[in-house]
Amino acid sequence: MKRTLRLTELCGELEACRLFADVGCDHGYCTQYMLENDLCRCAQISDISAKSLQKAEALLSAYINAGRVRAVVCAGLEKIDPNTDLVLIAGMGGEEIVGILRDGFLPPKVVLQPMKNSDKVRRFLLQEGYGILRDNTFFADGKFYDLIRAVRGSACGTYTADMIMFGRDNLLNPREDFRKKLERDIAQHTAWMENAREGREEIVRRLSKLKEIYDETCRRLSSN
Repeated sequence: MKRTLRLTELCGELEACRLFADVGCDHGYCTQYMLENDLCRCAQISDISAKSLQKAEALLSAYINAGRVRAVVCAGLEKIDPNTDLVLIAGMGGEEIVGILRDGFLPPKVVLQPMKNSDKVRRFLLQEGYGILRDNTFFADGKFYDLIRAVRGSACGTYTADMIMFGRDNLLNPREDFRKKLERDIAQHTAWMENAREGREEIVRRLSKLKEIYDETCRRLSSN
């Protein structure tokens, strides 16, 4: 399979299951990984666009012909088997991911990679009884990504307001990638503050929080 740093991080969180689903599957590389490594018996790939789905169908044609992969054109979980054990949703906005889960069903296990609004994903999962087992930031292919793995009914400890905003693992066991993301965000907010005509107080508040988290992150990294 095609190995990018982003795909390596995503696939590293995928566990063995009976029935797997990749929602908005792009090229289908994560499903290929699951099948090639015997991590699932059967899989489903979906996309809202039939044309986009063709890329994954071509990659996984042998598995489709063998009856191990079902390809469906649908919005979210609309045509995904509700008995699916593990659902992957990557590369969408956090609000879109929450909408997909709310409008569809709540799988026992999820691996989610929101492009923005990760705090809304965390809040939704916790409200719905999920334990978040991985929740941190990584840098790959020129971008920062948040990666969240959660299991419904599993305990994960207390989530503070800062953990919901920034990610629990990022605060308790940060990686260099998270520090670099904070540096980027601080630079962005500083520039916005200097040029802001409205909403300056909110930008100042966010900038203060970012600097607070950054100082604590540097302290934790230096002590490791």
